Amino acid sequence: MSATAGLPDDAVSGSLLAAGRSRIIAEAEALRLVGDSLDESFVAAVRLIRSSEGKVVTVGVGTSGPVARRMAHLLSTTGTPSLFLHPGDALHGGLGAITAADVVLAISKGGGSAELNEFMRLAKARGAGLLVLTAKAESPLARAADVAVVFPQSPDSDPGGIIAMGSNLAVAAWGDALAIVLMQISGYSWDQIIDAHPSGAVGQREQLPAALSRLPDPAAPASDR
Repeated sequence: MSATAGLPDDAVSGSLLAAGRSRIIAEAEALRLVGDSLDESFVAAVRLIRSSEGKVVTVGVGTSGPVARRMAHLLSTTGTPSLFLHPGDALHGGLGAITAADVVLAISKGGGSAELNEFMRLAKARGAGLLVLTAKAESPLARAADVAVVFPQSPDSDPGGIIAMGSNLAVAAWGDALAIVLMQISGYSWDQIIDAHPSGAVGQREQLPAALSRLPDPAAPASDR
């Protein structure tokens, strides 16, 4: 029998709304924590990407996969050439897309995925830079990275500590910050963004937002910043 059997409609609605609000509040806390904890590892990630001459290849399995795919899209949209590659596909021929000029950005909360770690080992052997986003500083994935970004964990952000919900939102928000900061460093313009959107409402815009302020490049010589 349902736990709500015999309850009036308003009581059912109230319990459902309270549960929904509780989940959203818990995930908002994960976003607050990642903002408060942003540190020099973010700058190191920017420096690694700006120092490379190739593309950013984002990778992730499970629920991290869609976050990695979204990140690749937003990086490309804002002027940093990027693509998503599934580690399983990479181990069946996709590894050929990785060059020594690239940065591989891997997302894994636990950092223990066998196929992801194997892919990163092979990408490193090809000379690619390794950037890892994880919650486990001592994981094999984090230890292999050139730059490891370790995310703080809110106790309620992921239901049961198992289902990656709030933690994925936090990683996505970190990626949004990375994309916009790289855009401000490179001076990629709204005109260029519109030009890359020939379809849809974005491509039909006639009035552009104000230009974003430029940011210094941490990979440039001090005299050129």
